[in-house]
Amino acid sequence: MHLNPYGADPVRLAVDLANDPPRSVAELARRCQAAGVVMDMPVRDDDLPVTRRLIEEWSEIVDAASANERAGLLNRMLASASTYPRLTDHADGHWHLHYRDDGVSLSAVLRALVSVGTALHLTNRGMDRLGRCALDGCRTIYADLSRNGRQRYCSPPCANRDAVRRHRARSSPKR
Repeated sequence: MHLNPYGADPVRLAVDLANDPPRSVAELARRCQAAGVVMDMPVRDDDLPVTRRLIEEWSEIVDAASANERAGLLNRMLASASTYPRLTDHADGHWHLHYRDDGVSLSAVLRALVSVGTALHLTNRGMDRLGRCALDGCRTIYADLSRNGRQRYCSPPCANRDAVRRHRARSSPKR
C-alpha cells in the first residue's frame, strides 16, 4: 500500500519542526528525508529561514481560537502554497498527487506538504485535532492522531505529571 504523502506524516513533520526547530539547512534536509520527504528538489541556503517562517505561520493555525479562524489561516497558507494538483510517479510506478510545481525548493515543497497535509488532517479527523499541551508550563505542539480525538497532552509523561498534580491537589488537606 502506498500512503498519501499529504496525510498525517507532513503534520507530524510540522509538529517536529515546530517543537525542535532545525539549526542548519543540512539538518532540515536530513530531518525531512528521515520523515519520508522525497528529496528530488534543490535545497538552498534560504530554505532554513523560509521554513522557520512557514512553521511560525503554521503554529498560528495550531493556536487559532476557533475552527473558523483556523480555517481562514489555513486557507491563506493553502493559497500561497498550492498549484493545481497533478499526478506523478517519480518514475517508480507509484502514482500519487502533487500540489506543487516541479523543481521548486525544499521550503516550497514543505509549504505544500504541510498546508495540504494539515487541511486533510483537520477535515478528516476534526478541526480541533491540533493543539498545545494542557500541562501548565508546557507549550509543546501535538497533532491528535488518536482514535477518540481526546488528546490534550503532548506526551504520556506530561499527562502523568498533570494527573499527579490533580491528585495531589485533591488529596492535600484544606486549610
